[in-house]
Amino acid sequence: MLPNRFEPLRDAVSGLAREAGGAILEVYQGDFEVQLKADATPVTEADLRAHALLVRGLRALTPDVPVLSEEQAEVPFEVRRSWPRFWLIDPLDGTREFVNRTGEFSVNVALIERGRPAFGVVHGPIEDVAYAGAPDHGAWRREGDGAWTAIRVAPPEGRALRVLTSRSHAAGRTRAWLEALAADWDVDVAQRGSAIKACLVAEGRAHVYARLGPTSEWDTAASQAVLEAAGGVLRRVADDAPLAYNKPDLRNPEFYAAWGPEAPHP
Repeated sequence: MLPNRFEPLRDAVSGLAREAGGAILEVYQGDFEVQLKADATPVTEADLRAHALLVRGLRALTPDVPVLSEEQAEVPFEVRRSWPRFWLIDPLDGTREFVNRTGEFSVNVALIERGRPAFGVVHGPIEDVAYAGAPDHGAWRREGDGAWTAIRVAPPEGRALRVLTSRSHAAGRTRAWLEALAADWDVDVAQRGSAIKACLVAEGRAHVYARLGPTSEWDTAASQAVLEAAGGVLRRVADDAPLAYNKPDLRNPEFYAAWGPEAPHP
């Protein structure tokens, strides 16, 4: 992982993510237009401002490391396959929540090395909270300019199971899974938007989150780094393998995030 010490990287990247969050809030607090991209997903001026700021900052921080962003993801696999490491960013994760003004959106920045998240930062602009983690170094949470506090996953106590679902994408199969859980658990379900869900599992405020629908690599990489660094797992539903990155197809399979592989999941 670059650079050699974790703390300077954590502080530099979280500072960039917070700056991007400030640019997002400037748009959020006023009137803005919503356009649709080719895949019918929304994009706003906030996405583009945060993208430009992050790309510029990461290139200055690590000039030799390529940057792949949701807002500039057309790099062919023939080019990407030669990258030993690269930055993978979602400048505004949860654009639908941004548009609906729920406040549940985040800035996601991950460093991918050999197909795995080696480091990640997730920043929530509304709460001004940041999560950072690297599997070899640990996971932390910080509010505003405060000190970093180490975080760790927590298993449930007794039958009480706190489950998170997507606010915008909780479809019928997710509801069926939640109903099945009720046979063995006292299930407390909360809806949230963006990658913050996996970070809430990482800090022990929730136990499991399942996504039985489409996502892309930039949606999960940063929070996967944080969650794995906190002792948790983010794995494919189909075969229980960790999500892989820099695939020819940048879409993710269905996955779950939890305190451990023994957690109930689809």
